[in-house]
Amino acid sequence: MDLQKPAPIQDAGPRVSELRASDADRDRVADILREALAEGRLTAEEHAERVEGVLHAKTVGELEVFIRDLPAGHRQSAAPAYTPVPPRPEPGEIPAEADANVVAVFSSAMRRGRWRAGRRLHAYAIFGSVEIDLSEAIFEYQQVVIKAVSVFGDVQIRVPENISLRGTGGGVLGNFEVSPLDSVESDAPVVYVDGWAVLGNVEARPKRGKLVADILERVQDKVDRKLRKHLDR
Repeated sequence: MDLQKPAPIQDAGPRVSELRASDADRDRVADILREALAEGRLTAEEHAERVEGVLHAKTVGELEVFIRDLPAGHRQSAAPAYTPVPPRPEPGEIPAEADANVVAVFSSAMRRGRWRAGRRLHAYAIFGSVEIDLSEAIFEYQQVVIKAVSVFGDVQIRVPENISLRGTGGGVLGNFEVSPLDSVESDAPVVYVDGWAVLGNVEARPKRGKLVADILERVQDKVDRKLRKHLDR
């Protein structure tokens, strides 16, 4: 009699509770605990103890322990800790020509404050430094591409915590580092950082404490305006 071995069970991947907790996950739980303290559901001592535990939690499951006896915790845990990032734009979807160029040659250049990010931004640091701060920028499009090239220079890119961040590039005797970030909102903007660091540095990461609360409203408002304009024709 031939005995067939049972088919191996494929690994479905880690459950959400087993995923490593991000700073955004910790902030979400801390906000729930703060509300519970204000509502009188937690004493000051309980709140302090739980916040201390949140700071040391390593996984999403460990964070949920501190809010599982709170009503807001059950509402939040029904939603995933993150949502998939939209597919990267196909060639031609985003114009190759930059909406703006930030160039520093033996000097420094920066773009920060309240400004319109556009679809594409090019940053070049040649024996200089470039700073691109998107933490207060106006996102008119969901997908933004930043091309960053550093030759004996430094390019620093900062983004809000409530968007997604991706990077593709490398370094030649230099450092190219992009800290991936996943937004909990599927419609949140995505910033793609592409480029090279030749004997230089390119770094992109979220800016702690910077959240652009009206990002999604601005994106949806632009979509609605385009739709109304099309219907009026």
